[in-house]
Amino acid sequence: MEALRNTDPAHIGAQTLLARLGAGGMGQVYLGRSPGGRLVAIKVIKEEITEHPEALARFRREAETVRAVRSAYTANLIDAALAAPPYWLATEYVAGPTLSHAVREFGALPAASCRRLFAALAEGLASVHAYGVTHRDLKPQNVILGAQGPQLIDFGIAKGVAETALTQAGAAPGTPGYTAPEVLLRGEAEATADVFALGATIAYAATGRAPYGTGEPTAVNFRAVHGEIDLEGVEPELAGLIKACVVTEPGDRPALAEIIRRCAVDAALVDDPVYAALTAAGGGAAQVPGLPSTIGPGLPAAGYVPTYVPAGTAAASAGTGVGRAPRWALAVVAGLVAGGLATGGYLALRNDEEKGADGGRLAGPLPSGRTTPGGGGGPSGSGPSGPSGAGQPASSPSPSSQGGGSGAGSVPDHIEPIKVSRDLWTSSSDPGGGGCNLPAEERAEFLVGSVVDADTPDAKAFTGKVKIRIHLKPYATEKAPYAISVGVKPPHEIDHRTQKPFEFVKDYNHGIGYSSKPVDLKDPATGGDVELTYPDDFATQLVDNEGIRKTFPGIPIANDPGDWTVLVYRVRGVMEYSTIYCTGFPVK
Repeated sequence: MEALRNTDPAHIGAQTLLARLGAGGMGQVYLGRSPGGRLVAIKVIKEEITEHPEALARFRREAETVRAVRSAYTANLIDAALAAPPYWLATEYVAGPTLSHAVREFGALPAASCRRLFAALAEGLASVHAYGVTHRDLKPQNVILGAQGPQLIDFGIAKGVAETALTQAGAAPGTPGYTAPEVLLRGEAEATADVFALGATIAYAATGRAPYGTGEPTAVNFRAVHGEIDLEGVEPELAGLIKACVVTEPGDRPALAEIIRRCAVDAALVDDPVYAALTAAGGGAAQVPGLPSTIGPGLPAAGYVPTYVPAGTAAASAGTGVGRAPRWALAVVAGLVAGGLATGGYLALRNDEEKGADGGRLAGPLPSGRTTPGGGGGPSGSGPSGPSGAGQPASSPSPSSQGGGSGAGSVPDHIEPIKVSRDLWTSSSDPGGGGCNLPAEERAEFLVGSVVDADTPDAKAFTGKVKIRIHLKPYATEKAPYAISVGVKPPHEIDHRTQKPFEFVKDYNHGIGYSSKPVDLKDPATGGDVELTYPDDFATQLVDNEGIRKTFPGIPIANDPGDWTVLVYRVRGVMEYSTIYCTGFPVK
């Protein structure tokens, strides 16, 4: 923590700024006070980041994710400004050192303390996973040792930086030494990847050393995939549990409940003498408003560490403290104040308990079901009449986000990219020819349709343009208007500058995809039928930091081979839409 600078604003939104907590990959983190006197941690996005529409879209989607997560192990979202610069998020402020800072300053934790911390963090991850969210960047820097227990912070908002022009050569998802082999090798990011990171984090706590050594990120990642974790000097039983967590095969790692069982804790973590020593004088709220005792030459450096760190620095920072003897008996941990900003998370890509029904190509009535809100892509090109300026910059700001639009009647002319979509179609999940991982949110019993290769309708793998037809049966009892939009999602997040997946970091697509202009199937002019061609009738629009809307056309499917997802949305407003069907198609 440090004092505000002359260049810092006095207020962000309704929050009064008190101090600097640190800097992250996407921006500056401040300590603030709400009008009612509540302390909050505020992250303000860097000005240069706001110039990248795809980064802003990810930031908004992640804000929606953290808004949905309510856990005792995360800092809740208090407020946010996502419509115009400056873009910021405010969360609960958690006083206490990060695990990284504590170990760096006072040495490795005893085995008993590590086991209690192990169990507490496993319980915290289980709580987060219950919301369908995976952390994806668990590491000592992202664990705050709070007075009520550990808090998980930074759910990957800085991941957006790695997918903009700021990406550096050799960058990899997550942090070297804490990123699971399947993420590094195949881009898989299931909950088991968090188990790997948990084991590596506890290894650091137990040894005071980087779990896979230091050096260039590529070398550290290589050791994480092919080498052995550093557990020299760790009590054998604890070392065995850590090793089980970091095995190469994700399916062989223990479940979080099993980790908790094997830790066999017999007392609360907050009653652990070492943990209590760390948090006893952790910069409580009473010290902060006037800042006389928390800002000064004797204050340790801020505990906040960016999620994305330039090559060559991440591993080195994690390894600080090698050879340091523990000083718990001498330590009175005063003034260690680390600010935590819980940001959006990367969503679990599958939920075995919520498998969708038929994932076919819209043959026959569409099934019913329910899931969490999808979304996150963007406004689109046109419907049957063709694209509406796809790919051309537009100087006009976006239409009202309250549900209006320029379409006929109450049908908006687009949908905003404000939501996170967990819907993913895979051609291999169902022996019957593919399936979606989640069911639809609403019933669509009167809709029928098809998705075929435009040139070869019988093709099992698509190679060119795609024909999509949606029809509302004439005897449908649905009330007018009945507006729909279709979203077509590539397998990976797309760099709109190149129209291809990001070169260094391939991440699963969490948006609504390139979408079509909403069409009212109850309008007599449509006859209850819409026929679309991808990519011709599809686009996504993003608003830059000057409020200028830029439209990006749908990319050729050959640019991103793999399983593409097709979503049909029931549209009630610009920001109000929900899935009524999910299907997809494979691309060679």
